[in-house]
Amino acid sequence: MKSVIGVTASMDENEADYYVATENTAGIIRAGGIPVILPNLVDEENVAQIASTIDGLYATGGGDIDPTLFGEEPHPKLGLIIPSRDMFEMLLIKKMLELGKPVLAICRGCQVLNIAAEGDMYQDIYSQINKDLLQHQQKAPKAHGSHYVNVAGGSLLHRLTNADTLKVNTMHHQANRKVVEPFVISGMANDGIIEAIESNAHEFVLGIQWHPERMAVSGDEASLKIFRGFVDACKK
Repeated sequence: MKSVIGVTASMDENEADYYVATENTAGIIRAGGIPVILPNLVDEENVAQIASTIDGLYATGGGDIDPTLFGEEPHPKLGLIIPSRDMFEMLLIKKMLELGKPVLAICRGCQVLNIAAEGDMYQDIYSQINKDLLQHQQKAPKAHGSHYVNVAGGSLLHRLTNADTLKVNTMHHQANRKVVEPFVISGMANDGIIEAIESNAHEFVLGIQWHPERMAVSGDEASLKIFRGFVDACKK
């Protein structure tokens, strides 16, 4: 039996359609899992049933996150938010953590994961960090690795990739700021932006700021290893 993995979806501002980039489902399928796209349900009973049914959660990238979820007012540079998506993902991630099930959270998903654990984030790194930063919204093909990430030794990310440094793509203007236990920082860019977090209290809970699903399409080995490791953890 293959693992069934829930995949979160983006929406437009009218909340009329769900959409998921095919690279997300392709990465899971290639690694041996079965992706199932999830609707934004905000009833706790429904969310609990979803969490008990799926073997793992893949939280995708997408729009910005409501800053009131971590006690802030909206910054002028804040982009589109979909409150129903924020609420659904917060509830579902908390339930998955409670059940000890695997979570792989990408870009926006990495930030929601951190907020669900009571961390916080920058609404816009370029106006809220007072120093020169790397280009985190690359002007290059989506699968191109644009900058480097330093990987913490002994971390889950290190065990998955067997790499001290990764060259990654980058498409974000928000990023995690405060990371709280049981989460730790396991990847960081050379400008100090947090690029990966993971839980020390769970077998496989990993948040990644870049987009390995887009790099996996071009055969990037580290990205493929991340997907394989995630799906293998879901099988358990």
